[in-house]
Amino acid sequence: MNFCLTSHTLFRKCTEQAQTVAENSRISDRLSPWQAAKKLGSPCSEFPHITTSMFSIRTRMVVVGPEKMITVPPRHYCVIENPALRDKDYKIVLDTSGQVKLLHADQEIRLAQDPFPLYPGEVLKQAVTPLKVVAPNSALRLRAILDFEDESGEKRTAGDEWLFEGPGTYIPRKEVVVEETVRATVIKPNQAIRLRARKECIDREGDNRVTGEEWLVKKTGAYLPGAYEEVVDVCNAYVLTEKKALHMRSLRTFKDDFGVTRKNGEEWLITMDMTETHIPNVYEEVVGVTNITSLSNRQYCVILDPVDDKGKPQLGRKKLVKGERSFFLMPGERLERGIQNVYILGEDEGLILRANESFTDGDVSRKPGDRWMFRGPKEYVPPVEVEVVMKRQAIPLDENEGVYVRDVKTGRVRAVTGETYMISQDEELWSKELPPAVENLLAAAKDPLADRGDRGRTPSEASKPRDKTRVISFLFGPELVMLGPDEQFTQLSISGGKPKKPNMIKSLCLLLGPDFMTDIIVVQDKDDIAESAKLFSVPDFVGDACKAIASRVRGAVAQVAFDDFHKNSARVIRSSVFGFDEKDKVRDSFIFKQNNLIITSIDIQSVEPVDQRTRDSLQKSVQLAIEITTNSQEATARHEAERLEQEAKGRLERQKISDEAEAEKARRNLLELQAHSAAVESTGQAKAEAQSRAEASRIEGEAAVEQAKLKAQAMKIEAESELDRLTSAREAELKFLKEQNEMEISKSRETCDIETGKFKKMVDAIGASTLQAIATAGPDLQVRMLQALGMKSTVITDGTTPINLFNTAQGLIGGIGGGAMVPNKRSRRNDDDEDED
Repeated sequence: MNFCLTSHTLFRKCTEQAQTVAENSRISDRLSPWQAAKKLGSPCSEFPHITTSMFSIRTRMVVVGPEKMITVPPRHYCVIENPALRDKDYKIVLDTSGQVKLLHADQEIRLAQDPFPLYPGEVLKQAVTPLKVVAPNSALRLRAILDFEDESGEKRTAGDEWLFEGPGTYIPRKEVVVEETVRATVIKPNQAIRLRARKECIDREGDNRVTGEEWLVKKTGAYLPGAYEEVVDVCNAYVLTEKKALHMRSLRTFKDDFGVTRKNGEEWLITMDMTETHIPNVYEEVVGVTNITSLSNRQYCVILDPVDDKGKPQLGRKKLVKGERSFFLMPGERLERGIQNVYILGEDEGLILRANESFTDGDVSRKPGDRWMFRGPKEYVPPVEVEVVMKRQAIPLDENEGVYVRDVKTGRVRAVTGETYMISQDEELWSKELPPAVENLLAAAKDPLADRGDRGRTPSEASKPRDKTRVISFLFGPELVMLGPDEQFTQLSISGGKPKKPNMIKSLCLLLGPDFMTDIIVVQDKDDIAESAKLFSVPDFVGDACKAIASRVRGAVAQVAFDDFHKNSARVIRSSVFGFDEKDKVRDSFIFKQNNLIITSIDIQSVEPVDQRTRDSLQKSVQLAIEITTNSQEATARHEAERLEQEAKGRLERQKISDEAEAEKARRNLLELQAHSAAVESTGQAKAEAQSRAEASRIEGEAAVEQAKLKAQAMKIEAESELDRLTSAREAELKFLKEQNEMEISKSRETCDIETGKFKKMVDAIGASTLQAIATAGPDLQVRMLQALGMKSTVITDGTTPINLFNTAQGLIGGIGGGAMVPNKRSRRNDDDEDED
């Protein structure tokens, strides 16, 4: 085990060894003890400056120690603070007093070597630590804290940052600190990383980047960001299909991946025809995913603000798109009323159209506001200039049905009955209003004079409200009354009850019978004996009546031929019995005045001839007539049966067609349900995938946010500590400058006081008269010299100083012989500057 002793102990041991060597060695006569010790390899030879006088120090104390020597194994290092100074041969440098010179506040990194001790003043700042091994796809971000030149000859300035990329072992330097370990980001297919420059730099592609600039790296593989680069986010590509497109918006003017220059705020679509996958650039954002719009051959749509072939929106315009077709709505485009079905019109259907702007419809020129009708059977797709007001269907009307129609141009109202009628573009259905009492009577539809139940209407029909556009009809016996647009029913108020009371029965019609009226009345009679006696004046009124009628019949029949009588027997017999009135009409009754017997009706039971031959002939003719009638009835029945058979066959065929149509409808519904089920299934799967991707993105985002928060907190702590340090340093510097300025001011004040006192003392010592004599000595001598030359007046100037000639002239005019002189600013005068008068 090797040990290191302190300097005092070492001195003592060296002294003892040196004396021993000097006493016992033969070379002591020629060498000093230190030279002898060095010759013999003693450790005290390290201190040749210690003189022999130090050998007298015998009592020294061990202050620290013994301590272990520091051993740095391979692939390790340690940091020594205040290291000992060494010369070019790596030997310790000592000062004049024999102490080891130290590099104070400096550091030294020592790698694997033999065990070594720490010299006095050296401090082990960092214990023996393994060297950092940098793995592949990772690096150390280094920062220089001192200016230096590395092994490759590159000069580093304090504050520079660079990467030490793996694989490799990093050898630390005292001029460099390790900021962090940077790991490569793996870029998968359909992925990219978004980088941001922390300061001006050159990226790995050789492009210059400015501070804060962002860009994408899409190359698949591991990417190690540079020293001044930071990874902002990992961007996944959007997968495009035939039914989906990306709606993009530009955040600034740039050139996209397809070589198109996009303006700031411009919006566009990216479809599968352009690329299968797309990763948004840093200067573009995804507004949303646009689904394809598909039209069948029975559908159409109108696009508002369409985009032209150059991508410019045509604001205020419309574009008609007919199926079959699939397309994407461009940004800014929208459907006016969604996807609409083509109007399919039958023979009894039509469309009321209105023009919104001028256009040519075939050979007809339409103006804004024009209305016209388009009748079926046809398919119709309205142009963008046309608006479909309504769809109308022909109204089938029986001979007992009708509707009220009003002309919107003239205002004329008319009733249309007994035909299938379609209302034109200039007509509309008109509602006929009736008084409430009449409405109630029409709704009840009862016999006004007897409570015999509803007539012609079921209870469900009676409870339905009246269609006011339908022609009002009322059944009056065998007649049907239909009100015109300007006609109204007259309400009747009839007495009713027993005894009769007025206004008991409300009715719209007056029945003409046959009917009975029943009433309870109070009467007072009068007996008529003569009239009553006539009833019994004829004993056998039945025999007399029959004889009288028989005689009348015989006389009338004797005057008529057989054929006429056989054909018109009833009329002949009735006319013979009742006779004719003044108007040659058969009377209604025959009166026997003897007993007031009134015959009101004659019923002919049978008419038979008395002669047998005549009877047989008549019977044959009757049988022949019956046979003819029977054959006619059979033919009629057969024809009716054939007609009914044909109608039944027609109904059967129509029923077959109807059943086939229903079957097709059911098959279509089945196909629609199957398509809907498939759509729901695919939508559910896509929704689940989208939710999973969204959840993964959310988790990644939350992790990134949490990481950013922690990084922000760390940066905040570092910034606050740096701010506190700078604040303390500035406060100390301000305090130092303030004290220094105060000392300077005090020094200047005291210096001024000293100079002032010195000047005052010098003036007092010289005296005021002496100073005056010194000041005026020069001008007085000059005046005397000029007087000696015989000059009476003189003005001397330097040419730049102004002269007051008024005062000077007064002196000259006063007759005082003498001179005036203006002294020159310069201490010496030149002859060129003198002007004499």
